[in-house]
Amino acid sequence: MIAKVEPLTTARALRGPFDYLRPDGVAKGSLLIVPFGHRDVTGVVVDVASSSEVPAEKLVAPRRVLEERVPPELVDLAAWMAEEYCSTFARSLQLVLPPTGARAKTALWAELTDDGTAVLAAGEGARLNARQRELLASLPRFCGGDTAALRRLEGRGLVAMGPRSQRRFLTHDAVGAVGERPALTDAQASALREISKAPRGEKLLLHGVTGSGKTEVYLGAVEEVLGRGGGAIVLVPEIALTPQIVSRFVRRFGDTVAVLHSKLSKGERYDEWRRLRRGEARVCVGPRSAVFAPIADLELIVIDEEHDPSYKHEGDPRYDARHVAERRGATLVCGSATPRPESAYALRRIRLPERVDGRGMPPVGVLDMRGHSMAMHPETVEGLHTAGKAIVMLNRRGWSNFLTCRSCGHVWMCPHCDVSLVLHRAQGLLACHHCGHRARVPHECTECRSVSVARHGAGTERLEHELSEAGLPVWRLDADVKRPGDVLRAFEAAPTGVPVGTQMVAKGHDFPDVTLAVVLDADATLRFPDFRAEERTFALVAQLAGRSGRGEKGGRVLVQTLAPDAPSIVAAAQHDADGFLGGELERRRLLRYPPFSSLVKVVTSSHEPGAAHTAAMAVREELALPPSAVLGPAPLFRLRDRERSQLIVKAKPENRATAIEEVGGAVERVAASREHKAASLSVDVDPQ
Repeated sequence: MIAKVEPLTTARALRGPFDYLRPDGVAKGSLLIVPFGHRDVTGVVVDVASSSEVPAEKLVAPRRVLEERVPPELVDLAAWMAEEYCSTFARSLQLVLPPTGARAKTALWAELTDDGTAVLAAGEGARLNARQRELLASLPRFCGGDTAALRRLEGRGLVAMGPRSQRRFLTHDAVGAVGERPALTDAQASALREISKAPRGEKLLLHGVTGSGKTEVYLGAVEEVLGRGGGAIVLVPEIALTPQIVSRFVRRFGDTVAVLHSKLSKGERYDEWRRLRRGEARVCVGPRSAVFAPIADLELIVIDEEHDPSYKHEGDPRYDARHVAERRGATLVCGSATPRPESAYALRRIRLPERVDGRGMPPVGVLDMRGHSMAMHPETVEGLHTAGKAIVMLNRRGWSNFLTCRSCGHVWMCPHCDVSLVLHRAQGLLACHHCGHRARVPHECTECRSVSVARHGAGTERLEHELSEAGLPVWRLDADVKRPGDVLRAFEAAPTGVPVGTQMVAKGHDFPDVTLAVVLDADATLRFPDFRAEERTFALVAQLAGRSGRGEKGGRVLVQTLAPDAPSIVAAAQHDADGFLGGELERRRLLRYPPFSSLVKVVTSSHEPGAAHTAAMAVREELALPPSAVLGPAPLFRLRDRERSQLIVKAKPENRATAIEEVGGAVERVAASREHKAASLSVDVDPQ
């Protein structure tokens, strides 16, 4: 018998699988160490066969068979991803493998022998002192500081001891409103019935306003699946920023919940993956990578805050967890108060139109900042001092956006990227938010030696300082904060205060005593050259607005903007998701943007001047598509010392597969050409 093995290498030009002799017990999904060229590599068995075209004398056997296996359905999923995202089978397989670099943790286990059980049952007549009797009564368990005493009992034949696998237990942050299990509202009960009767494979959109109780519907749906013996996956945007939903699932379902995310240690990830693989846990909660959880009889996948861009993977393959979830065959429930236009268009919608407590949405005041030079409007300043608890979002970290010389106009730029450096005053440095370059804060201009250095703009660090100087308790929540869970717990425990942060502060937090939400520079995302700019602006403003007014005190929202008439800001201020989605879909229909087309982006990069653009031109020439379907190539800003160029393919939805195949083939041919060996190429299907 033959095992068809895909070696896990990164080479794009390598095309497997390769035939090896099949050891006993090896099947699709088995992991092997195989000789490959002049080295040994890990490989995945992607199929088995009765014969091979390779001569028998050239077939070799694997070095060894590894303990863990990948479920066959995940091998098939990886094969689809390689085609769908113009990647390689090996790179896709690496996403579905068990965590590497760890193994089962073992500890000494002690349990009663038959003689030990009899002696313990004999009572006072047995030759045991009180301490020994207490030890025997505590078994079976793992040994601790009493190992020596247990060894003595083992010597008497009363205890058996030996190594046993020991699970690494996780701790979960409990942050946000927690209470008894609530009774479902009529709308929640209706939504749960709709989900329960949906056939496996149906895709649903749970569109509920902020505070409408979507999480409780998720919990009810998962509970029904577990009652039938099935499994479920619950995807959340970022584990560190959504601790409440994780703790609610663990509290409701206990040890049957496993959590997978990058903040766990290698050993913890391994243990959680193995619990899922063995069926010891049947619910997996985690960010986008949890979509690959090895759950048997998977009946339900929930995607919370489905509008969040973090569900798109930035590495190769550049998969979208929302799209991958559809391929797993389970009932799919996408939940959001601000769904993507693509989801609103394609999925059957279930509505939760009101908050669970019956309170209305908080009123939104739009503050026109034209003519104002200060970072905060006077009404915002007054509101923060009287609100008690408030949340402020400024989607820009650091102290100042950039520095200039007042004398000669010099701007401090990143030497590796075509972007300005951002001032981080607390660390005393300038930083590039793209490549991570660091430089000391200048005291004079490097061009003209002037000491007149100006700071422009304000970020979360500066805002934190200014609010603290005004006497408010302040916490900062952005990518520079190492432990966001600690910030959320501190804010929850404080009687008053203001967390200041980037979009992290809008990530589904539930604090009933927040009475004011503030969005600064709300139109910043509108200035990006992206057709999704309006969508992202609406989502940011509406999501933060939903953090206010969830308790008895009510609340309000203040939105500072230079574009008070922008459709996204007007709609968010009116809590009008339907109106925004209708207008946005019509605009995209006219301009042929998703969901009325599919986009594929190709980015080329190179250290050599001109090589990236030349490679991009070569890709365009290789494409057998109408000229109107290909945009570019156009230059991108230099990143990490590499010039970049991009082109976009825009295809009708019915031609999506053909366009992806064309792009994949063109990229493969250009990448294999010696003429373009200096250029790197990447493909992004459905770029975000």
